[in-house]
Amino acid sequence: MFDKILIANRGEIALRVVRAAREMGIATVAVHSTADSDAMHVRMADESVCIGPPPSPQSYLSVPAIISACEITGAQAIHPGYGFLSENANFVQIVEDHDLTFIGPTAEHIRVMGDKITAKDTMKALGVPCVPGSDGGVPDLAEAKRVGAEIGYPVIIKATAGGGGKGMKVAKSDAEMERAFQTARAEGKANFGNDEVYIEKYLTTPRHIEIQVFGDGKGKAVHLGERDCSLQRRHQKVFEEAPGPSITPEERARIGKICADAMAQINYIGAGTIEFLYENGEFYFIEMNTRLQVEHPVTEGIFGVDLVREQIRVAAGLPMSFGQDDLKINGHAIEVRINAEKLPNFSPCPGRITQYHAPGGLGVRMDSALYDGYSIPPYYDSLIGKLIVHGRDRPEALARLNRALSELIVDGVDTTVPLFDALLQEPDILSGNYNIHWLEHWLESALAKP
Repeated sequence: MFDKILIANRGEIALRVVRAAREMGIATVAVHSTADSDAMHVRMADESVCIGPPPSPQSYLSVPAIISACEITGAQAIHPGYGFLSENANFVQIVEDHDLTFIGPTAEHIRVMGDKITAKDTMKALGVPCVPGSDGGVPDLAEAKRVGAEIGYPVIIKATAGGGGKGMKVAKSDAEMERAFQTARAEGKANFGNDEVYIEKYLTTPRHIEIQVFGDGKGKAVHLGERDCSLQRRHQKVFEEAPGPSITPEERARIGKICADAMAQINYIGAGTIEFLYENGEFYFIEMNTRLQVEHPVTEGIFGVDLVREQIRVAAGLPMSFGQDDLKINGHAIEVRINAEKLPNFSPCPGRITQYHAPGGLGVRMDSALYDGYSIPPYYDSLIGKLIVHGRDRPEALARLNRALSELIVDGVDTTVPLFDALLQEPDILSGNYNIHWLEHWLESALAKP
């Protein structure tokens, strides 16, 4: 087992890793920019190293600075959290070249799954169901129109290196194809340095279902059920729950086994999430995230496992501490993402926290790095906390979420808490009757009201 690990991240996820490591008796090193000198993860870690000024490219994305921090402190492994360098195959290779351990998948797995076309081809070969679409990249408009006519409109054009909703455009007819195709290419080039795109059938009322997988890198892999992440704004998740209210035990077992078998075949190591669109009882693969997800706590809630602890264990060469037969669903869990944003436009709202009180009680977990007097810097993502609740069933989890939201106090900045207060009054949310378009339509309707 490692004696010391470095956490190449910030905020609540860095704090999450510190806590898991401390329970395992492992010392931690926090890295930080000058803007994060007073951050909670810096205060809680055993050691800290300043790695640069506020801009991410000069600090949290600076590979030389992170490697140097490892050498200075004697850290043996790096946990990347999510975002930043967590899915950067070149970074993983550099870590290994310096005789350090990357707590996550191999560089090859990250590289394969990071390109959406390669990922789709790989998954198809492994028996994972995929959305009908183009065979690889689409080089020009003429080919795009041919594919659109072949699979039928509407279609969605996606940048192969895309993510976070960027480089994705819908064409509902042949007449709309040119603008959507050119826009998706331009966004791909601007955001990812790659203008290659591919085309898929656009499902009209799907849900976003993701399967949590975990492998030991030696041919053994399991699935930990699904999460429903359908409530999204501009392709960004805001509300996640497990198990999915629309998924039957038979469907869970079927798609879960397909995913676990696929990961076993490629000797996948660590945590990963295979994401699907789900409509009319069918699952369609869209992408794989080769890292820990923001919403991993809901899976931990219903299975009673610590995914970060397990990541560290398998990275150190230990066997997984559970098998598929050990994983039994217990109750229901929901997570809402609390952002420092001003409604109704969701504009970032950095600033000083004048008062903070986290909710508590049975079945309530608050993952946040906030504290009284903390100043939220303007340089990073606006996520400031994740409120997670667990109940014996979905109605109890919803009631617990409602209660916990009423206890949460974040003064000094605007947050998205009022959004969740409003959503919990909606019959569709209470019944679980929603899809990936529901929130966008609801927000449009809410903004249209006088």
